[in-house]
Amino acid sequence: MPDLNHIFEQHRYLPYLILLVWTFLEGETIVIIAGIAARDGHLLLPLVILFAFCGSILSDQLMFFLGRFKGAAFVARRPTWQLRAQKVYRLLERYQTGLILGFRFLYGVRNITPFALGMSEVSVRRFVSFNLLGAALWAVSFAWSGYLFGAAMESVIDKRHRTWILLGLLILMCVIWVARLMFRRRNIKRLLSPDLADRQ
Repeated sequence: MPDLNHIFEQHRYLPYLILLVWTFLEGETIVIIAGIAARDGHLLLPLVILFAFCGSILSDQLMFFLGRFKGAAFVARRPTWQLRAQKVYRLLERYQTGLILGFRFLYGVRNITPFALGMSEVSVRRFVSFNLLGAALWAVSFAWSGYLFGAAMESVIDKRHRTWILLGLLILMCVIWVARLMFRRRNIKRLLSPDLADRQ
């Protein structure tokens, strides 16, 4: 049985660094798992919220500024991004403030939304202001969701088995992440293959 308490004592800040990097690259699953770990006493919930917030806000701000300065040329070479960006623009016309606040909760357009917003007429000040609030709501809601889920688990599963479940979730998440990277890489090769054939 792995002793998570010992691991966390030996590498006290490593889980938070992983959380920061993972939320910079991906979504909310790691935040929920960190919330469960906080309920079991392995992590501190305020720090889980803080690092999840920082990872999310850094990623979205980077995407926004990439969209602002490199967006047109980047999207022009990627037909799938054009379709997704158009979907974001349609939402932007109807729900500008709501979209900036809540795009993290929208499956399918979450990753491209800050990039598309950078290409739009939304001002930097407006995006930064609402993005800070949106990131805070996102980090708090998913960290607390994990924390409360961990509390619910306590009534039906003892701590030893919860440790295995926590590790299983981490492994499953890593497998899914790697599979998604491979799938995206294969799709990129498919998109580029006609261009390569024309050059030959």
